[in-house]
Amino acid sequence: MQTTVASGQAAGATGTAPAARIIDGTKVYGTGATAVRALDAISAEFAAGAFTAIMGPSGSGKSTLLHCLAGLDRLTSGRVLIGGDELSGLGDKAMTLLRRERIGFVFQAFNLVPTLTARENVILPLTLGGKKPDGAWLAELAAALGITDRLDHRPAELSGGQQQRVATARALITRPDLIFADEPTGNLDSRSAAELLTQIRRAVDEYGQTVVMVTHDPRAAGYADLVLFLADGRVVRELPAPTADRVLDVIRELGAH
Repeated sequence: MQTTVASGQAAGATGTAPAARIIDGTKVYGTGATAVRALDAISAEFAAGAFTAIMGPSGSGKSTLLHCLAGLDRLTSGRVLIGGDELSGLGDKAMTLLRRERIGFVFQAFNLVPTLTARENVILPLTLGGKKPDGAWLAELAAALGITDRLDHRPAELSGGQQQRVATARALITRPDLIFADEPTGNLDSRSAAELLTQIRRAVDEYGQTVVMVTHDPRAAGYADLVLFLADGRVVRELPAPTADRVLDVIRELGAH
């Protein structure tokens, strides 16, 4: 079994255990002749304190991999571990608690509650867990993401970029071990996308977060420490220290095979 290790400088320097692992992960949708093998015995490790981007053509399994790592979907066979916890051994209540307290999510769809203010949306994971927000941490996140003056506004009163920054603050408010981002810049213009990716990069460099991001955009992948390229449910290439141009070169090379 060949295992891909997604690691950045921060993780490599500390030698800490992986933040997440998938071991011989297989995911099959459907049965019989209509079955689709989205993941094909894939193994990879995601080191703590690193920013990993996952790329691949449509149907390569990148979103399925992210969802299985995040506990939003279950593998057909194989193992997923968040830190030392194996997801298959967790019941529904424990899984909900893990997702709420140790994982943050940023998706292409902002998924904000329209009747809540930006502040209420940001602290929603804490509210659901019966916890009070750390006012200083909320203020720091709001300032870093440029939404301090928008916290009393509802989503309909915010631009797309502002809504995504609110969603990012919500992902960070619990100080999670892992942040999973699925095409987070897909609905943003280039300026808003660059601002968001800069903040995600800061989450790694300044707050020691671990980020795993699915993207189709070479410019977005250029913010990562390492890019994993998927095809047919397997990792077929990895690119450390990526730049947008190097990512494009790999995409062209893989497309030529």
